[in-house]
Amino acid sequence: MSTVTPVADPENDPRVKAVFDDIRATRRTDFINNMWRYLAFDPDLLEQTWRDVKRIMATPSTIDPLTKEMLYIAVSVANGCGYCVHSHTAAARARGMSGAQHAELMSIVALAARTNHLATALQVPVDPVFDQG
Repeated sequence: MSTVTPVADPENDPRVKAVFDDIRATRRTDFINNMWRYLAFDPDLLEQTWRDVKRIMATPSTIDPLTKEMLYIAVSVANGCGYCVHSHTAAARARGMSGAQHAELMSIVALAARTNHLATALQVPVDPVFDQG
C-alpha cells in the first residue's frame, strides 16, 4: 500500500504535465508509469527526480543503455526495491537483455551479496593494493 495518495488528475498541474510530456517524448511512448504518477504529489520532487533519471539513464554516455539498466537491476535487488527490479528488468529486456544474460546477472548479484556479507562479517581488511583513494 502506498504512503501517498496519487493525484487524481496530475496533469492539471502545468509542471507535472511538462514533466509527463518530456517523459513521453524522451521515451517515445504515451505510457507514464506509476513511479511518476505517484511522484506527482510533489512537483518539485517529480521534476528533480526526472531531471536526474533523464540525465543519467536517457542521455548517451560512456556506459551503454543495456548495461545501465542491468546495473540498475543489481542495485535495486540489493536495495530490495521490487518496483525498480520489475521496471528496469522490463527496460533491460526491451534493450535486448537475453534470458541468459538475466540469469548471469542474477548469479553475479547473488555472489556479490554472499561475498559482501562474508567480508563484512569477517571484517576483512582492505588490501593496500586495492586502496587507491
